[in-house]
Amino acid sequence: MISVTKLSMSLAAGGRAVPILDDITLEIPDKQMIAIVGASGSGKSTLLGLMAGLDRPTTGSITLDGTELTTMSESALAKFRRAKIGYIFQSFHLIPTLTARENVAAPLELSGEQDGQVRAAELLASVGLADRLDHYPVQLSGGEQQRVAVARAFACRPPFLFADEPTGNLDSTTGIQVVNLLLNMHRDFGTTLVLVTHDQHLAGRMQRVVALRDGRIESDQLTGS
Repeated sequence: MISVTKLSMSLAAGGRAVPILDDITLEIPDKQMIAIVGASGSGKSTLLGLMAGLDRPTTGSITLDGTELTTMSESALAKFRRAKIGYIFQSFHLIPTLTARENVAAPLELSGEQDGQVRAAELLASVGLADRLDHYPVQLSGGEQQRVAVARAFACRPPFLFADEPTGNLDSTTGIQVVNLLLNMHRDFGTTLVLVTHDQHLAGRMQRVVALRDGRIESDQLTGS
């Protein structure tokens, strides 16, 4: 369960506080697939990053799996993210000096898994990249890089997966492939999936769509998917 309560976020700009999110309250059950949509500047990515523990809110609380994130120390939060959270960035964020296999193995090795390289190879094979294990990011297409990022996000079997515009830098055909991959891995791992998207087709494939407007929840609907 993800529980967000009276969450607000402001950033300093020009000597004043600029509100980004205003009094957000939201509950996401385990294993649900949810899309967060809204116009640019509505606060979607900010909300996603806060729920993933990448930033801290100005006020309010965020609880994942019964753990309150906003009161944790930085070291405890980093440990919690490593164990519980997968995150997929729009711009992939692969380490350029590591191969595809090494990128996926990195979080496994940080977690102390002994067979990280073996599991990384298995994950890459599951996303159709068995023949690209030893290629560097610069040698991979955008779609291939995003598939590496998906495999890395699932590496530690996190109960929570957050994706920020996972198809935003991809052509439509490759985007559909990545979406299908996310849905298949959600099915296989039972992960709670929260994604931000401008793609209405992608949003419609989620079980629930939450729309933001000017930093507040405008609507919250089940899709029937």
